[in-house]
Amino acid sequence: MSDIIKGLRIGFVMTGSFCTFSRAFEQAEILRDMGAELIPVMSENAAAVSSRFGSAEENTERLRSICGRDIITSIADAEPIGPKDMTDILLVAPCTSNTAAKLACSITDGAATMAVKSHLRKGKPVVLAIASNDSLLGSAKNIGELFNRKNYYFVPMLQDSVEKKPASLVAEFSMIPQAIEAAMKGIQLRPIIYHST
Repeated sequence: MSDIIKGLRIGFVMTGSFCTFSRAFEQAEILRDMGAELIPVMSENAAAVSSRFGSAEENTERLRSICGRDIITSIADAEPIGPKDMTDILLVAPCTSNTAAKLACSITDGAATMAVKSHLRKGKPVVLAIASNDSLLGSAKNIGELFNRKNYYFVPMLQDSVEKKPASLVAEFSMIPQAIEAAMKGIQLRPIIYHST
C-alpha cells in the first residue's frame, strides 16, 4: 500500500467519455482500497446521460457506492472544494477534449470545471486522464496549453488505435495511482504519449 495515497483526499471527477467509465470505476476502487478518501464529482452530462455503456442511474450509483458519499453534480456544490480545503489532489478521469478545452481557457460552466477551478485556488495538483478521439487534431492545442500550465499533470496516454483512430489518445488508466503519486511530488510521469507495439 502506498504511503502517499493512504489517507489522501482525492477529488475524483468524471466527465463524459462514457466508453472509459468502466476503467475509471475500476481505478476508483483501487484508490479506495489503497486507503484514499474519494470525493466524487461528475459533470452534468456524465451524471445525466444514459448510453450503451450504462444508464445514468447505474453510473451514478456505482460511483456513489465506491466513494461512500453523495456525488457533487452542480457548480454550487463544487465551489466550496477549495475554500473548505476538501481535497489534496484532484483527478479528472476520464477527461474529455471538451473539458480540456474549457480548462485551457479557464471556462467554469459546470460541476467538473468548477471543481478544478476551486481546487486550484490553493495551488494543489490536478491530474488529467485524457480520453478523446481528436486529441491530436483540434484538441491538440488545448492539451498542449495544459502541458505548460502550472499544477497540471497527465496520466500517460496511449495512441490506442493508430490505424482506425489516428488522432485518438486515451490515458493508461492503470497508471492513475502512479500518476497521482508522482504529481504529489511535483513530477510528471514520462513518456507522456506512447503507442502500443
